[in-house]
Amino acid sequence: MNNAAQKAFSLNGKTILVTGASSGLGRQIAIACAQRGARLVITGRNAARLQETHDQLAGTGHIQVTADLTIAEDRERLGQASTAIDGVVLCFGGQMLSPIRQLKEDLMTAMYRTHFLAPVMLTQRLLQANVINKQGSIVFMLSTSAHIGTRGVGPYSAMKSGLLGIIRCLAIELAPRRVRVNGISPSVVPTPQLWGEDNEQNEPLNKERQRHPLGLGTPQDVANGAIYLLSDASRWVTGTSLVMDGGAVL
Repeated sequence: MNNAAQKAFSLNGKTILVTGASSGLGRQIAIACAQRGARLVITGRNAARLQETHDQLAGTGHIQVTADLTIAEDRERLGQASTAIDGVVLCFGGQMLSPIRQLKEDLMTAMYRTHFLAPVMLTQRLLQANVINKQGSIVFMLSTSAHIGTRGVGPYSAMKSGLLGIIRCLAIELAPRRVRVNGISPSVVPTPQLWGEDNEQNEPLNKERQRHPLGLGTPQDVANGAIYLLSDASRWVTGTSLVMDGGAVL
């Protein structure tokens, strides 16, 4: 790879905020961004697991903020710690299954607060404080369920689909400052938190493997997509979501 190509995918000199960094995809994205030269601001609800992520970050100057981003005061505190950032990755886990016929209002409200309200209002706080630098990048973590119908995930699918609308509108609003707004829509990615450490014998997961022509993805695959959208290599990409599904939607 020549120097120009390497520079395009570099995160050297950039400050990246990653939410949900205490585990799963958020953790791997934070680790990968630090390996590419970024300074990280990481946040998550579990202080001990967030410290584990911090300990794995290459480089120096990283900041960790324990916060529950469904709480306005915690979003404010994170916003105050996030000054002059070049990229934001909004990871929010916790899929809760429910057929629509059996849907309870408290579950729908919890899904809304976690998967829609928290990322949107944190983004609003960062934009209002004008802490996202020009030519920056905002990346929302979505799901293939934002694009296709799947049994039992209606509330989750609705929240992720709603974020697609936010992405498109924000992309237009922030284009004058050359700030890009995109999403990543991964399919099933086994992580220890959701599937356990030994998932080779997991029968539901093996069924998922069979419906993915390229097999299941890894957290590093998703992190690579995030690096692309955060780096200058994606300077002409905005208002869309990168579907990463190993061909499952086909």
